[in-house]
Amino acid sequence: MEAISFTIWSLCSTFLFLALIFFLFFREKINANLLPPGPKPWPFIGCLPQMLRNKPTFRWIHKLMEEMNVEIMCIRLGNVHVISVTSPEIAREFLRRQDAVFASRPVCLPADIASGGYLSAALSPMGDQWKKMRKVLTSEVLSTSRHHWLHDKRVEEADHLIRFVYNQCMNSATGGLVNVRVAAQHFCGNVIRKMIFNKRFFGKGMEDGGPGVEEEEHVNALFTILSYLYSFCVSDYIPCIRGILDLDGHEKIMRKATTSVKKYQDPLIDDRIKQWNDGTKTEKEDILDILITLKQTDGTPLLSREEVKAQIVELMIATVDNPSNGVEWALAEMLNQPETLKRAMAELDRVVGKERLVQESDISQLNYVKSCVKEAFRLHPIAPFNVPHVSISDTTVGNFFIPKGSHVLLSRPGLGRNPRIWNESLKFKPERHLKDDGSKVLITDPDLRMLSFSTGRRGCAGVTLGSTMTSMLMARLLQGFTWNLPPTVSHIGLKESPGDLLLAKPLLALAKPRLAENLYSISL
Repeated sequence: MEAISFTIWSLCSTFLFLALIFFLFFREKINANLLPPGPKPWPFIGCLPQMLRNKPTFRWIHKLMEEMNVEIMCIRLGNVHVISVTSPEIAREFLRRQDAVFASRPVCLPADIASGGYLSAALSPMGDQWKKMRKVLTSEVLSTSRHHWLHDKRVEEADHLIRFVYNQCMNSATGGLVNVRVAAQHFCGNVIRKMIFNKRFFGKGMEDGGPGVEEEEHVNALFTILSYLYSFCVSDYIPCIRGILDLDGHEKIMRKATTSVKKYQDPLIDDRIKQWNDGTKTEKEDILDILITLKQTDGTPLLSREEVKAQIVELMIATVDNPSNGVEWALAEMLNQPETLKRAMAELDRVVGKERLVQESDISQLNYVKSCVKEAFRLHPIAPFNVPHVSISDTTVGNFFIPKGSHVLLSRPGLGRNPRIWNESLKFKPERHLKDDGSKVLITDPDLRMLSFSTGRRGCAGVTLGSTMTSMLMARLLQGFTWNLPPTVSHIGLKESPGDLLLAKPLLALAKPRLAENLYSISL
């Protein structure tokens, strides 16, 4: 009797197991038919072999979308569905209509390293930690009142920029050759260091006002972190090997770059915390002071030492790239279109004149200058995709099934260069952003036809800061100097780097002062 019962139980168990497998198989098969189009995945590993054979991955993804002639595509990497989007209508569905569903972030090794274990705002998955840090950013660090409070520090660095470039070209009647990438990247580095630490240099800097070895290492490490932050690391799609096998070397690179950044920042943070604790510092002067002195209702610090450090790393990487890249590309395009360059400088002469330096208060009237920046963001974004959004539940977008846990990537070049949306999409035409009624030009695009700054619950909290920094960098360079091609160059090459979207070669341009000498006589 027992043997018969066991046999029946075994048969039932086997039947239920097979039924479950059958159900899961056909459910996946049905869902696969409803997913956005994409390459056929292998069992378990998905399209990881193709990904590893086609580097950089973002170019492979965009090439596949172009070959398949689609504006939304699904690639399964391991067990993760990666959804790439180049349609503004579908992008609005993800980040507007269903924003709450896609408000989380991926759990991935590079982001884990950069954020100190998901202690910061932008990189943390949805949850209490994200809500806490996001509130800190929006209400205490990047609010309108705080932006005004930090105004003088930004202006000081804009003055420093002018003096630095002036020192490169003051001794020649024909001007001097300026590395625009160095000037732009280190302006951005100086601005955020000044706002956070109330100092532009970790060391002494150079005599001409340029970055020293410390600042060069710091900025280079920040850009390395940005390059590898969401760079399709194999372990992000096969979690069981995370921390065990570093197949593509991303973990080693990220740890080294993060260590380089923290080597300069953490001692300053530790020392400042000590100053506040022992009472030798009592006045708030910068963002670091704000973060340290935030209190809970019981009077204890709101943020731990590690949370402060992680959030400052995030503020650094969020600030240095977009403005510097946009201005370098804009000036490169404008040097190839002298009439565009002339029109932007004429606007500055009309609005500001030559008797004083352009200020942040002038930006609202500089519509053409902002249009040049916006066009550079459209045509030459800093990153191939926005920071990934993760779906917290199954849903449907554009009649396609989007499974829970999918990584949604809005393509910055795909949106900005979409020929269905933009006339002459590959041509640099700032005029396309001007309004017929003369109203103010905004660097952002609310309709997601381009992605200068992200939007929604996970949108960039620093849009005002980023827009201001970019506009001031562009305006100061154009107002302060006449820019021409180098003597041996007839045209600026506008080729992208093979592995990213930066200009393949740093922009070198001939600069000549065009204002009264006393306007450049600013103490370094």
